[in-house]
Amino acid sequence: MTIAEISPGLTLIAGSLLIPLLPGRLRSAYLVLLPLLGLFHLSQLTAGDFGVVQFIGQQLVTLRVDRWSMVFGWIFMIATLISAIYALHVRSPLQATAGFLYAGSAIGAVFAGDLMTLFVYWELTAITSVFLVWAGGNRQTAFKAGMRYLIMQIASGMLLFFGALIQWNATGSLAFNHIGLDAPGGWLIFLAFGIKCAFPFLHNWLQDAYPEASEVGTVFLSAFTTKLAVYALARGFAGTELLIPIGALMTAFPIFYAVIENDLRKVLAYSLNNQLGFMVVGIGIGTELALNGTAAHAFTHILYKALLFMSMGAVLYRVGTVKGSELGGLYKSMPLTTVFCIIGAASISGVPLFSGFVSKSMIVSAAGYEAYVFTWAVLLFASAGVFHHSGIKIPYFAFFAHDSGKRCKEAPMNMLVAMGIAAFLCIGIGVMPGPLYALLPYPVDYAPYTASHVLAQLQLLMFSALAFSVLMWTRIYPPELRSVNLDFDWAYRVAGMEAVKSFRLALTETRAGLGEAIKARRLAIADILVRHRRPEGMLMRSWPTGSMALWVMVMLLANLALYYLK
Repeated sequence: MTIAEISPGLTLIAGSLLIPLLPGRLRSAYLVLLPLLGLFHLSQLTAGDFGVVQFIGQQLVTLRVDRWSMVFGWIFMIATLISAIYALHVRSPLQATAGFLYAGSAIGAVFAGDLMTLFVYWELTAITSVFLVWAGGNRQTAFKAGMRYLIMQIASGMLLFFGALIQWNATGSLAFNHIGLDAPGGWLIFLAFGIKCAFPFLHNWLQDAYPEASEVGTVFLSAFTTKLAVYALARGFAGTELLIPIGALMTAFPIFYAVIENDLRKVLAYSLNNQLGFMVVGIGIGTELALNGTAAHAFTHILYKALLFMSMGAVLYRVGTVKGSELGGLYKSMPLTTVFCIIGAASISGVPLFSGFVSKSMIVSAAGYEAYVFTWAVLLFASAGVFHHSGIKIPYFAFFAHDSGKRCKEAPMNMLVAMGIAAFLCIGIGVMPGPLYALLPYPVDYAPYTASHVLAQLQLLMFSALAFSVLMWTRIYPPELRSVNLDFDWAYRVAGMEAVKSFRLALTETRAGLGEAIKARRLAIADILVRHRRPEGMLMRSWPTGSMALWVMVMLLANLALYYLK
């Protein structure tokens, strides 16, 4: 078997097992070398199905190479390299090992050609990524958030498993191609993908777990889990119109939470949800332009979202907090981190000459071309909103705004290098989108830099910036305060737990009442038996011979009567 017949994910998975065995500097060099080896591995792949394994009468394809898997494979491996460089300052090998296992599992999943192989890697991403959450600074809250995260991820895997079994039973095949909602097990698989993609009402694991992870863990997490779900939806449910309203809702509702949120990493988590909505809309539209836009936006989103999370991670590492109410004026201490954060903010906002502009506009244009007028309007509103909370709020409250008086060192060199690579790619793709377009699943006939596109986007951004300025000037904009914002997770974290407690209390009281009633009845029966077992009782007293003869006669007469009545 040649390297071209082995999944690149296995390169990272196998290589990660050596990380704990290596000392200091050798480990650092190895962390950079391993994803570079993975990139070389990717370059050796050719289109086709490889790594075929016979399992319970099925052919499992562990390596399916096509344009869909390759575009996600490339960006996942680039994200692994950037995350590895960003993590070089971490002394403990746990986070690096978990991060590489997690990245390898995600890459293995995008190259899976059948549902059973996908399920194995799907669950591996859940098990390995939770250690990145548990590595967070506040161990108590991180552990609880990690457990909730793990429950949701495992539930997603179980739905995928049962959906795959139903499909196998109905069709005799486990091939992972287009599925659709009408397919056997289609709804279960759709829900499995939806959980991992953070659909509305299933999204809170993202805002719960990501801000609790370590500064390194959040960068790894932002790249793989949700984008793996985007890939799976694009592969299995392209053109499913239900995804259009779901995606539109995903783009809109996080904006309101992000505006009032004080934790800037949680703001980015809501922003991540918002950007996923664009990709889900593109999958639902299902045209070649929309699907190309989904793949391109997933590619660029991984880069600029990692850049934003890295900048906030650097702030957390140096200052010890990312609360907007406790920051401000950090541009004096961390000028390079400030510049990199602004580049990430410009990219996510879709500023021309930055990466987000050349990918997001494909999805918005596809919605317009297919006459989804309401969806197109929602996407425009969401574009203005993301500039408001991620393009302006994040850099403004972290590095400018009021001067918090905090003075610290610039981010460590490895963090700056990682942020520099991501920033270079964000600008490079924005200026020259051709290489990215060449990777996309379908031939690209789209020009992002037309006068109408550029002018419309600049008008949108200027209007959003003006709105932010007016709200700040009039002091209507919600101030950065210590607060707890209620989201749908209140339904199961508070109301649900209270319902469980009430049910347990009612069950305990009912059980206690039944116990008392049974005990009272048992004592009454025992008293009756004791009474009848006394010498004068019915069971113990002497019976006259005549009475016995009388009862025998009665029984004989009853027997004769029953006999003749047959």
